[in-house]
Amino acid sequence: MLRSMFSAISGLRSHQVMMDVIGNNIANVNTVGFKAGRVSFQDILSQTVRGGATPNGDLGSINPAQVGLGVTVAGIDVLHTQGNLQSTGRLTDLAIQGDGFFVMSNGPLTYFTRDGAFDIGLDGSLVNPASGLRVMGWQADNAGVVDTTAPVGPLTIPLGRRTTALASSDAVMQGNLDARAALGDTVSTTLSVFDSLGTRHAVKITFTKTADNEWSWSATADPSDPDASTTSGGTITFTSEGQFSSVDTTTLSISLSNGATSPLDVDLDFSRMNQYAGASQVSGVADGFSSGTLVTFSIGSGGEITGVFSNGQTQVLGQIALATFTNPGGLLRAGQNLFQASSASGDPLIGVPGTGGSGTVTTGALEMSNVDLATQFTGMITAQRGFQANGRVITTSDEMLQELVNLKR
Repeated sequence: MLRSMFSAISGLRSHQVMMDVIGNNIANVNTVGFKAGRVSFQDILSQTVRGGATPNGDLGSINPAQVGLGVTVAGIDVLHTQGNLQSTGRLTDLAIQGDGFFVMSNGPLTYFTRDGAFDIGLDGSLVNPASGLRVMGWQADNAGVVDTTAPVGPLTIPLGRRTTALASSDAVMQGNLDARAALGDTVSTTLSVFDSLGTRHAVKITFTKTADNEWSWSATADPSDPDASTTSGGTITFTSEGQFSSVDTTTLSISLSNGATSPLDVDLDFSRMNQYAGASQVSGVADGFSSGTLVTFSIGSGGEITGVFSNGQTQVLGQIALATFTNPGGLLRAGQNLFQASSASGDPLIGVPGTGGSGTVTTGALEMSNVDLATQFTGMITAQRGFQANGRVITTSDEMLQELVNLKR
């Protein structure tokens, strides 16, 4: 009689735990990146009333008789299924589509999360503003190169940082010179170049027809620019089919008096020019740029952070890291939407998003909770009925004990 009461008590306890998990799931139905929990039960060791026996003579085998001693919680699993993505439009909001976790750190400890509600801190670091934990990855060097073989570290997006200027070294001239032009006819275009200080200089390139299939080119600095002067020039020849043939001088040498490196030598590429019967139209584009400040950035699906500068240039600033686990169900909840590695989860495999089985990053979105209310409400009914039924077992056992006591009046 007492066995049934203790079995029912274990049922009450187990279904209470089930209800606790369901309540936590429903409470976090709108928590970003939350992963629902699930309870599984198992029976407790049974008491053997009669053992089994093998066949003996004319008798067959006899099955054992056992009475169960109740139920216990076998485990509380975390369901790491994909949650729906909700668009937010914020540059620093990130969501993972697929497997993986963002790597977070406060220095001595490392955490993992699916909550990508990040922001830029006062020091320019990418952080979770609710906890202050820094987002980990690989920072690019001054040339925009990322070494993903190095250990991960805090990521920084230094808005307002200035870049160094890049002096022009190469330029491409392209277009058509009219084959019908008379000797002495000219065509000109303006080429913009930058010196080592990032100062822009306008140079006028003039083409003059000197013979059949032959044009000379000469460079003149803008008269309004007192710091630059040049006397560069040369001769271009074309084939009888109008295609570029050769040029005797390709260097545009500009003398500068503003403290920049002088002379500024720019290699001109004329191979894209031709000479056909048609209107003359020539243009030129040089490399190099002036100094600029970081004004905004973007994050690609591969987790690369690209900065956009006021001078129109872009440069890689860093690379976000994602961590995957052999057994993500073995992770420990650490509160604040965070997980920690355990002996059951294994060590994290940290890599670039989209590689090694990890998911991709979606910018301007957050992953919502994967809690399914229909499933939770159904589980709530199941837990309630299980608890109620076990309560009935206790009251019924009590009534039977009362009858037993009443046998002696």
